[in-house]
Amino acid sequence: MSTNTRHRGIGMTSQRTRERLVKRLHQQGISHPEVLDVIRTLPRHIFVDEALASRSYEDTALPIGYSQTISQPYVVAKMTQELLESGPVNKVLEVGTGSGYQAAVLAKLVSQVFTVERIRPLLNAARQRFSELRLYNIKSDYSDGSWGWDEHAPFDAIIATAAPADIPQALLEQLVDGGRLIAPVGTAGSQELLLVTRSNSGFETRLLEKVSFVPMLEGIQ
Repeated sequence: MSTNTRHRGIGMTSQRTRERLVKRLHQQGISHPEVLDVIRTLPRHIFVDEALASRSYEDTALPIGYSQTISQPYVVAKMTQELLESGPVNKVLEVGTGSGYQAAVLAKLVSQVFTVERIRPLLNAARQRFSELRLYNIKSDYSDGSWGWDEHAPFDAIIATAAPADIPQALLEQLVDGGRLIAPVGTAGSQELLLVTRSNSGFETRLLEKVSFVPMLEGIQ
């Protein structure tokens, strides 16, 4: 099977199935046209194990191994839409590469994506997908995400795909003035998706909704 054929998908990974997902997301309040277009065209099924490909356009999180998940499409779309709400974004840091899906979505919408992952096999697999999709504006690193990536800071936006008990100060410090950070925060069963905006006077926090993410853990493996 050629790469193009694999990306187009068949059956439950076909374009018709993707259109149903996009329609559902729109009904749930995702209105940013470019975000919806990326969800429509990006082949989510290549970011999961082949055995789960038929479920890849369901609006649900799916396991990717190592006690990690690929986020629910609605959550990916919601977080991306919120990051872009105040206008174009050039430079984004993602904390928690996972399958690479969120980074790939961002790479279609912003100039540069920097993403860090603490689990080596997940990072290696994600890098292969980025290469296959020719997403050359993604730079990845094997490291503890709570440190951020100071070498490339400051960032216009930061997105976390795992939940810390509290937002690490290092991440807040790596935002530009006017920058936005979006992250799930809290413990299992009690997590909130927060949007934090940095200004000259400090940080303003807005609650978006209740969510459920894997925890943000320290160290690498």
